[in-house]
Amino acid sequence: METRKPARIRRSPNSRVVVPRPTVRQFYGHGIPRVDLEKLAGKLIVVEGADGSGRSTQIAELVTWLEGGGHATVQVGLKRSNLVSEELETAKQGNILSRTTFSLFYATDFADQLENTIVPALKAGFVVLCDRYIYTLMARDMLRGMDEAWLKNLYGIAIVPDAVFYLNVSPEELVQRNFAKNAALDYWESGMDLGLSRDMFDSFVKYQTAMAKIFKHLRNTYEFTIVDGNRSTEATNHDLRKKIAEVLAGKVHP
Repeated sequence: METRKPARIRRSPNSRVVVPRPTVRQFYGHGIPRVDLEKLAGKLIVVEGADGSGRSTQIAELVTWLEGGGHATVQVGLKRSNLVSEELETAKQGNILSRTTFSLFYATDFADQLENTIVPALKAGFVVLCDRYIYTLMARDMLRGMDEAWLKNLYGIAIVPDAVFYLNVSPEELVQRNFAKNAALDYWESGMDLGLSRDMFDSFVKYQTAMAKIFKHLRNTYEFTIVDGNRSTEATNHDLRKKIAEVLAGKVHP
């Protein structure tokens, strides 16, 4: 898998190397067995946000910046597990997944990447950049009627990140960006399985508005740092770089 290969470190001659400060690691719940958290010396950075919020673009820019400063990086995200990613994509195309199957498919995808990519990378001292984490998975499931306490237990295996940045973009702006990129809206990201509206455009806005409300609720527990994603790519990335530099230096976010 491409994200599991050691990253090539690129450092510009005039860049200042920030040596990461040690992190006191913990799981959100019961964790996974045989993992010594004290040996996970790397940094775990999460970028959250809806489709069209600019997550992938921001992470690509952050990789260049981090590796230019001497930090090896690894990237993970949804549907990237060697174990179930292909099967999950195939199942989604049929638009027939039950809410429980939908939830457990993604939980399996996450668990496989956690054990086989995230933990080894942190142990090796890498900066792990997550293109979404358990929060998107929980928000999707809660919107579809899944019990929050059950989901918290399910994702009790997750390691608490060093920082979580949520790119906040208005639903109307998300529509414009998705059409500009794909000339279409995604069935699941529009919440069409929920029967919010027969019109996909209207359903997308309603679904993303509801997701934003759930993220605000989850923030009370998981303490995201909200980043204004309605700005230009450059302005948003400058903000993220500043905040991540503080994380590497040992400062806590938010």
